[in-house]
Formats: sequence, C-alpha cells, structure tokens
Amino acid sequence: MKGSKINIIIADDNKDFSNILNDYISMQKDIVVTGIAANGVEALDLIQEKKPDVVILDIDMPIMDGLEVLERLTTMNFDIKPHILVLSAVAKKTTTQKSLALGADYYILKPFSIETLVKKIRQIMNVDICDTVM
Repeated sequence: MKGSKINIIIADDNKDFSNILNDYISMQKDIVVTGIAANGVEALDLIQEKKPDVVILDIDMPIMDGLEVLERLTTMNFDIKPHILVLSAVAKKTTTQKSLALGADYYILKPFSIETLVKKIRQIMNVDICDTVM
C-alpha cells in the first residue's frame, strides 16, 4: 500500500455534498477521488471503469438506489472487489442490515464527521495512520 494512493468513488445525488467530500478528500495525501456519480447507474459504470479501492455510496439516489447498486455488485466479476462505505440519512434497521448483508463494509448515518469517514477509509484499507500524517 505504501507509495500508492487509495482510489475512491463518491456516489451521491447531492452535488454540494459530493463536492464538499471531494474537496476534503483531495487534501489528503494518501487518498484520491477518481470519480463522482449522481445516481446508481453512473456509480456502477464508474466502478467498472475505474476499479476503485473504496466506494462511498448513498442509499437514496435516483434511477437506481444504493441497495440496487450493492445487489448488482454481488453479481459482477472483480479482480478485487471494492470496499463499500454506505452513507445515508436513512436510519431504518432493515436498510442498514440489508446493506451490510449485500457486502457494505460500514453504514454511516448522515450527518457525520468527514474526518471520521477518512479514518474509516484508511481503516478498511489497513493503512497505518502514522504513514498518512502530513
């Protein structure tokens, strides 16, 4: 992992939120945003094209929601399956359980701390936090 950046894709239909996330993550020396999707279909296309390490996935999106994206990912062939961090304002236990059952690594409720999100990204990628201090 040393020397290479963690590639992530943001999938969220809230453009302002995606931009805030992108701006914050862009300041991290060990993480790079390789794509932003506004709906589930765009997310799947980006995941296939960019092969990210981590996908930040919103549940409530147009055209195809986050749960559908997770379902489709289970049927896709990957050399290395991306880690999935679900971010959602939906606090229903059934949605949380279904997301995790479909392969999400974490389910984080909005609002949340972006700093905590970045820590979770590093955690699931097994990056030593000491390696990332600027």
